[in-house]
Amino acid sequence: MAFVFNFGGFNPGGFGGFGGFQNTESTNSGESPFQQTPPTPKKPKKPRKAIGNAFTRTLINLGVTLLFALVYFYVELPALNFHAEEFYAFAFLVCAVYCISAVVTSGFQGEGVKGYVGFVKKQCTIPFLAFIAMIAAIAIGSISSWVVLRAQSYSELLPLEEGGDFVAGVEEISYDQIPMLDADSAARLGNRKLGELSDMVSQFEILPTYTQINFQGRPVRVTSLAYGDIIKWFTNRSEGLPAYIIIDMVTQEAEVVRLSDGMKYTPAEHFGRNLYRHLRFHYPTMMFDAPVFEIDEEGTPYWVCSRIVKTIGLFGGTDVQGAVLVNAITGESTYYEEVPTWVDRLYSPDIIIEQYDYYGQYHNGFLNSMFGQKDVTLTTDGYNYIALNDDVYMYTGVTSVTSDQSNIGFILSNQRTKETKFYRVAGATEYSAMESAESQVQQMRYVATFPLLLNIAEQPTYFMALKGADGLVKMYAMVNVQQYQIVSTGSTVAECEQNYLNALAHNGLIGAGSAAISGEATEATGTVAEIRSAVIGGNTHYYIRMERMSAYLDFAANEVPEAVLLNVGDTIVYTYVIEGTEFPAGGIVPATSFRYAG
Repeated sequence: MAFVFNFGGFNPGGFGGFGGFQNTESTNSGESPFQQTPPTPKKPKKPRKAIGNAFTRTLINLGVTLLFALVYFYVELPALNFHAEEFYAFAFLVCAVYCISAVVTSGFQGEGVKGYVGFVKKQCTIPFLAFIAMIAAIAIGSISSWVVLRAQSYSELLPLEEGGDFVAGVEEISYDQIPMLDADSAARLGNRKLGELSDMVSQFEILPTYTQINFQGRPVRVTSLAYGDIIKWFTNRSEGLPAYIIIDMVTQEAEVVRLSDGMKYTPAEHFGRNLYRHLRFHYPTMMFDAPVFEIDEEGTPYWVCSRIVKTIGLFGGTDVQGAVLVNAITGESTYYEEVPTWVDRLYSPDIIIEQYDYYGQYHNGFLNSMFGQKDVTLTTDGYNYIALNDDVYMYTGVTSVTSDQSNIGFILSNQRTKETKFYRVAGATEYSAMESAESQVQQMRYVATFPLLLNIAEQPTYFMALKGADGLVKMYAMVNVQQYQIVSTGSTVAECEQNYLNALAHNGLIGAGSAAISGEATEATGTVAEIRSAVIGGNTHYYIRMERMSAYLDFAANEVPEAVLLNVGDTIVYTYVIEGTEFPAGGIVPATSFRYAG
């Protein structure tokens, strides 16, 4: 072999006029230097062999698909229900697994793209048809559930009633029945109580999902224990979870209720005793809302698993139809279309709020919700609970879609029956009331919790706790819904209520005698040192300061008309009602009556 260097002219084997390298064979070979040896033809690929005959391959494909389906069902627990979106994901995956298995067992036969496509189509005809059928079902179901076409049906999901007068519809409760804890404070108390029990704290923790219920006539929050980790589950699973937590929302006392037989069916379990898996295996076609922990009147722990149904088209109109009650100890489960009366939480707040929002937006039609927006309303952010007639009601405010500065009313919805009433009470939004309460103690930087709605002295009133940076409740506040500049605070609920009643009396919203509901009537004798008067809310109030006193007695003329006759220097025996035994050093104290001394 020789190398020839060509530095001039055109050389087809080089780089044009710049020359190049040329590799030629010896002239003795008799061949042209530009002649190339033809390439060796490639051997055709051998088609992969199919596994067995057609019957064998079908059995293998079905076996692989069934194994995948069982594993997926065990892990993901999809509801086998055409109304469940996760069912279609499950079915699509099953079809895909069968197709992949069929292609593999048949040997990938075919030439080129067209050949492979034809081969795959032949092997996957039935799964492909099932896939197309499901796509069609999803499309038709989605259209039939489309709110644009079914706005009227969506607006009728919630059976809404006019509540009428707030005072008549919502009973007034005394301060010793007012729930004082929010969920965060209850969780702190529960964790602190568990930390006191040396035999439990190292093995268990508390589920953060506290449920507010009425238990033996008291508002309480309850929750289950959970295993600390997988190792502690292995060492304790045979006995189960030994206790649950119950927290009195009035007295703020936390109690660990020990069980003679432990709870073996909870979300903290694994394998067959896991609550979700236990439910799915017993009710494979039912859809469920998140289970909530409750106890019956005897203290037996249950999981209330609300059954979810779709009532509009295939996927729309989420509602609840009964519930499965699972005994947390034995795992015994029963489906009730009408749950027992001790159950307090059947409808979740999210479902109730969603259904009201559908009503508020679409009761005058879909187009009105987009254009014009006449009478279009929405719920405010946040909700709370109130105990009425041994049931738990969810409360949330209602505001116009065009304004977020004030409420036009609020709804109370029974969480067991979904009976919902709308009360027209215009006033501040919850967050405006929270800001108003925080401004009263701004120097302490307390943070208000989301308020409760209460009837205090026949006035709709926001009640909230004020918490410090450590998350503990430091004070309480009451804010008038309609006149949210009327704010009172106190270190106890009783003190807060009394201060609030005084503020209502000063603003003429209640009489002086009504402002002393919580305390004991006390008589005292003194000499009138100063008299002032003011007209508040159309009523004349006489403010009387006695000698050696800095506080003023508040006599409402419509309740104590003889107060107009009082003069400086008169000695009287007067009756006032305050919390405790000490007459306040300052301020205004409601007085109910007087008589002249001697």
